[in-house]
Amino acid sequence: MDESRKRPANTAMAVDLQVCKHDLQNTHLRAVDFGRVAQAQAITQANIAALQKALVELDAQTQARLSTRAQPNSIVNVRFDYGSTRVDIPPDIARKLIEEAKAAPLVVLRGRTDGQSETPAESQIARARSAAVSDYLVAAGVKPSQIRMTYQPTGDHAADNRTAIGRALNRRVEIEIYQAMPVALATSAPTTNSAH
Repeated sequence: MDESRKRPANTAMAVDLQVCKHDLQNTHLRAVDFGRVAQAQAITQANIAALQKALVELDAQTQARLSTRAQPNSIVNVRFDYGSTRVDIPPDIARKLIEEAKAAPLVVLRGRTDGQSETPAESQIARARSAAVSDYLVAAGVKPSQIRMTYQPTGDHAADNRTAIGRALNRRVEIEIYQAMPVALATSAPTTNSAH
């Protein structure tokens, strides 16, 4: 073997070359690590942006649901003359009432009188007032399946029943328009109209 080509392993140049080779390899490894870290950070930032977007959309959907749920039930009172079952609703009130009733899942009618005691005649007129308002709503386009009727001939007065003005206010049908089906009724199938 030609000894002239052999270089001593411990020469300064050999040591510097070895150190330089290790430094180069370490720099390459660090560059690969930095690349991986940068890629992981980019993925993390993309995931955070996607989560923020999803949260904004979820918040908007929640706000929309809450605003539709926040609408309260409305109650409209229809007044009657003494002994009458004739429905007479002013046109401006009737338009709004019919529009809301058509859109509602449930409309409850409660017939009332100004009776002092519960008699068959008082019960009959309270029931007839509920039926008259039901017929009025159905004729205006409200589905009969949306309507429930009940009546109470005495008690639960809206005003002092000892005065003429109070009795006039007590002769009424309360129309309660539900914006959402009550839980107990929502779990069962709708039934036909009934009077109690």
